[in-house]
Amino acid sequence: MAKVLDSFLQDNLEDLKTRGLYNEIDPLESPNGPTIKIGGKELINLSSNNYLGLATDDRLKKAAIDAVNTYGVGAGAVRTINGTMKLHLELEETIASFKKTEAAIAYQSGFNCNMAAISAVMNKNDAILSDELNHASIIDGCRLSKAKIIRVKHSDMDDLRAKAKEATESGLYNKVMVITDGVFSMDGDVAKLPEIVEIAEEFDLITYVDDAHGSGVLGKGAGTVKHFGLQDKVDFQIGTLSKAIGVIGGYVAGKKQLIDWLKVSSRPFLFSTALTPADVAAAKRAIEILAESTELHDKLWESGNYLKKGLSELGFDIGESETPITPVIIGDEVKTQAFSKRLNEEGVYAKSIVFPTVPKGTGRVRNMPTAAHTEEMLDKAIAIYEKVGKEMGII
Repeated sequence: MAKVLDSFLQDNLEDLKTRGLYNEIDPLESPNGPTIKIGGKELINLSSNNYLGLATDDRLKKAAIDAVNTYGVGAGAVRTINGTMKLHLELEETIASFKKTEAAIAYQSGFNCNMAAISAVMNKNDAILSDELNHASIIDGCRLSKAKIIRVKHSDMDDLRAKAKEATESGLYNKVMVITDGVFSMDGDVAKLPEIVEIAEEFDLITYVDDAHGSGVLGKGAGTVKHFGLQDKVDFQIGTLSKAIGVIGGYVAGKKQLIDWLKVSSRPFLFSTALTPADVAAAKRAIEILAESTELHDKLWESGNYLKKGLSELGFDIGESETPITPVIIGDEVKTQAFSKRLNEEGVYAKSIVFPTVPKGTGRVRNMPTAAHTEEMLDKAIAIYEKVGKEMGII
């Protein structure tokens, strides 16, 4: 290894560890369900994005296995050569129907969606109004587009209106986009989409909503845009197939003309091998299940409300979440990591979230209750939180 690289890595890794910012990876020895096994120990799992428990659902497993038997394990090419299988088109039709849009396009991940869609439409002659707490993939997608990035205070509609007015009236930009998460994953709060759309219509802004944590959770499963009844008002609806849907991949839903453009201009679609047949089939089956019944969606909210009530009554700071996402905010990064470690030792896997994922001084343990958790599991988790919280002087 080059000496300069060795020195860089040693110094920076040690610095992260000293400041409580080094992230340890814990490999699972089990499926990622309501309980998991790590190091031979079974833990109540409160860190998974598998909101509806579909990652281990037998119906999805069967769909995946059948697809492998019919189509093989890989797509074999990019979508624009001969990697588009009948399954891909069926998935996209199913997504569009579920999201109530004219069309949809599937990508290899939710991160890829933001890298693809933003840079396919926005360029150096444009500007993007971006909420300051938007996901890293949105930030990177904005950077890739080379558009002027204008940070907007989190969910501050006065700031958004002022900056939209300034950007559109400056004459400096051909197009201006407003981009936001639908549900903000670290705090669980929901974007003020009705107000955002109102401002967008006033200033002719392109509207872009990344609903990674809203799809399957809000709008009876169809997402944040559906929750507010704004399907005809939002230009880009971005979603992931790897959280509530339980598989892998992502999608953009919108007008047919937009999707046609993304198919000929978005680089991950053009230059990366298509989603595997198994993933496509399983994702399609998951969306069909959501369209058929709200049972899993309703159970998710029951679990979320139950856990929130229990932790709040104990005196934990759970922030202002409007969704099942339940942060327990500690503040200090080192103490946050120590708290997470003690929870783990007692039987709860709730991963610490620290800078740079959240601002410095706002370290938290983020809890993700799911439709698969039982009341008994959540009671046990709450009891462990009480024990560790009192032990560490947090409550």
